Amino acid sequence: MLRNRILSVSALEILDSRGNPTLKVSVLLEDGTKADASVPSGASTGENEALELRDGDKKRYGGKGVLTAVGHVNTRIAPELCGLQPDNQAEIDRIMLELDGTPTKKKLGANAILGVSMAVAKTAAISHQMPLYQYLGGIGSFRLPVPMMNILNGGEHADNSVDLQEFMVMPNGCSTFHEALRVGAEVFHALKKILLKQNYATGVGDEGGFAPNLSSNEEACDLIIEAIHAAGYSPGKDISLALDAAASSFCDKQNGQYDFRWSGTGRRSSEEMLHFYQEMCEKYPIISIEDPLDENDWSGFTAMTEQLGEKVQIVGDDLFVTNTRFVQQGIESNAANAVLIKLNQIGTVTETVETVQLCQKAGWNYIISHRSGETEDTFMADFAVAMGGGQIKTGSASRSERIAKYNRLLEIEASLGASAQFGR
Repeated sequence: MLRNRILSVSALEILDSRGNPTLKVSVLLEDGTKADASVPSGASTGENEALELRDGDKKRYGGKGVLTAVGHVNTRIAPELCGLQPDNQAEIDRIMLELDGTPTKKKLGANAILGVSMAVAKTAAISHQMPLYQYLGGIGSFRLPVPMMNILNGGEHADNSVDLQEFMVMPNGCSTFHEALRVGAEVFHALKKILLKQNYATGVGDEGGFAPNLSSNEEACDLIIEAIHAAGYSPGKDISLALDAAASSFCDKQNGQYDFRWSGTGRRSSEEMLHFYQEMCEKYPIISIEDPLDENDWSGFTAMTEQLGEKVQIVGDDLFVTNTRFVQQGIESNAANAVLIKLNQIGTVTETVETVQLCQKAGWNYIISHRSGETEDTFMADFAVAMGGGQIKTGSASRSERIAKYNRLLEIEASLGASAQFGR
């Protein structure tokens, strides 16, 4: 690479898909190369996630402003990085981590650090005249991920009577990404027609899925199965189901009971939750369950993996928070067999890659994931291809901040041509 150093780093407060503030970071190189990166934000967050720094000033955006984080980028991080070459990603991320000096990045804010980390990677890719996915993943970056499309919302992502947070379809019977995206979109539109016919609301939640006021969690699955048939496909063959329970959001931390308060169907112990999921998997073609239990219920996760792990992907999100320390604990205790990967849970590109590498070493699956508060930034689409895990969560077939990621994956697939592979 030519001696093309970082000339400036700057941040701006913008809005995410929920209308809340977030950061947009710009990195400019000496030759005029410039790239921007926008940082996502989660609603259902794990207690061990890296800290998203907010101002706390109730007079601005209800306390959710990020001007402090913006200031940290402009006045504290920028002077440390100017003059460095952008393709020294690990070194740049290490400098920011040492500058912050806290385990949770609470000093500078994980949102400030991540914005810079992503923008640096983008400028390096442009400077090398390479697509981002190839720059990040090398010559092995040719696998397009199966979309896990959230088409029905509940829990913290919607205002209805469904306890589980996400009901997803996985078009895993397809042979190409563009075919899988089409099939998922067709099921999404078929579901809308069914909901309208049954006089259900068709407003969408944060991630683009419908949020009708259903009578039970089972009814959500029943409606999706009906939509799969209506779209002309076979459940379990062409399309499978995936759940994100986000169980920490309805777990009573005092007694470890799971309160199905949205549906009003009572409390369940960890053992009863396992029985609940076993019945769901027997009744429906479910191949993946994310956060089925609370983030502190390690023994419950282990029991669930032992009982269901041979046939079902047991995914840890809040349990692992994209952190190698927690993933290693999960590997040692057989607490899951897959990890949800979220860049802003850990805060730098380098640390995220390290977590993916740990999954690869253990033979675990990993899913690159969005957050409920997103932007039009498509970094995660390139990152999914670069990491080659074969699965992505980036929302439903609606809302432009979700569609932007799908459209970027279509572009990548087209650019790879005949060399493109699909799925796990």
